[in-house]
Amino acid sequence: MSTPSPALPDLTPAQRTEVELLARGKAEKSRTLRDLSQPETPEAAHALLLRLGLWDEARTPYADRLGAALSSVALPVPDFADEPRLDLTHLPAFAIDDEGNRDPDDAVSLEALGGGLSRLWVHVADVAALVPPGSPLDEEARARGATLYLPDRTVGMLPDEVVERAGLGLHETSPALSISLDLGADGNADAVDVHLTRVRVTRLSYLEAQERLEAGEEPFVSLARLARASRELREGEGALTIDLPEVRVKADERGVVVSPLPKPEMRFVVQECMTLAGWAAAIYGDDHELALPFATQDAPTREVRGDTLPAHWARRGTLARTRFQPAPGPHHGMGLDLYAQATSPLRRYLDLVVHQQLRALLTGGEPLSGKAVAERVAQASMNADATRQAERLSRRHHTLRFVAAQPEREWEAVVVARRGPQATLLIPELALDVPLSTPAPPGTTLRVRLEGVNLPLLSVRARVAG
Repeated sequence: MSTPSPALPDLTPAQRTEVELLARGKAEKSRTLRDLSQPETPEAAHALLLRLGLWDEARTPYADRLGAALSSVALPVPDFADEPRLDLTHLPAFAIDDEGNRDPDDAVSLEALGGGLSRLWVHVADVAALVPPGSPLDEEARARGATLYLPDRTVGMLPDEVVERAGLGLHETSPALSISLDLGADGNADAVDVHLTRVRVTRLSYLEAQERLEAGEEPFVSLARLARASRELREGEGALTIDLPEVRVKADERGVVVSPLPKPEMRFVVQECMTLAGWAAAIYGDDHELALPFATQDAPTREVRGDTLPAHWARRGTLARTRFQPAPGPHHGMGLDLYAQATSPLRRYLDLVVHQQLRALLTGGEPLSGKAVAERVAQASMNADATRQAERLSRRHHTLRFVAAQPEREWEAVVVARRGPQATLLIPELALDVPLSTPAPPGTTLRVRLEGVNLPLLSVRARVAG
């Protein structure tokens, strides 16, 4: 005879509030959980709220727990000032991103110079024109650190109105801060420069740009050729290639869709252009003795060869975290002697600081000191870390919802690492890693079922199918 399950308690409004505060990480204790002989942890509080039906499975508490802002920024946005700009509206410029992207902040152009040289232009939304250092908008962006991208919503680092005014390709012409590199056919840079510009931008998805590349259209063919040459040069300097599965997770109260992220060549072409722009911005800033939040990374702890999933998994583990500092240093993962993230000022605060510094130099303003940049790095990095962790945990939560809705489904998994009897499996279709006790060596492909989804603990059990 089975033992009946204990009756679920009825919570008073005050008890519910108390338990919810613990689940959201806003309280450290709960008398209600203690009286129920439950651990006084956010996970136990979350589990109780699910069992009682007070929260549904779509509810995620991670941004709350980590202190990431969940409200939109409601501050006034100034107009663009009337100031001199280099007119580049004659150059075709393309903002290439994922389908449905809502904050286009970079675009590329290619200009033939003759003599085997091409000028790569990377145009970036001139956000610093609207968000100067020390302004209320700047302080709010610094407090957030980055835009928060959750499967069920996006919470901007800046007001939507900044995106509407500064986003590239949202109007017939757009003000931009444009970074140029004069490149030889071998990918070597002959010169770099930075200008305040006005550009005319066409928006394309990666797949639309890929179609133009495959049709042999310019400038896509030349951009791809330069990107390959640049990548080869960086790999010669030790740049690491890490190619692991990525997915897009979209969720609401009705359910979840997890779809693999397409990786056409144009995605890598755009990434290489953005990397070159960051390198050029760092060179330009260093040449002008400008304090920037330079991105640096230590050398890998060991060398991992191969192009398999286990090799890419292991290679990622050899890299230290990127550090930001007001003086240049090498970024070993990228194979660059100096680097500054400069192409996402709508989404990342330290990119905005780069723009504020470059803009001060270009307009005769007073750039921030190295000490002031270091203070911004410290605050923004801490807040952006919380944002990124909230994104990662929320994606796992909704991915597990997606799994739980398909209990009979079998998934293809690859053993990417092992320690003793325990292996780590990576399910490429979900970009989800799970543990499993198996003697299978790294590289083995298994068919598995996923069971026992526990949303509060973000855990799931895998077993070999069949």
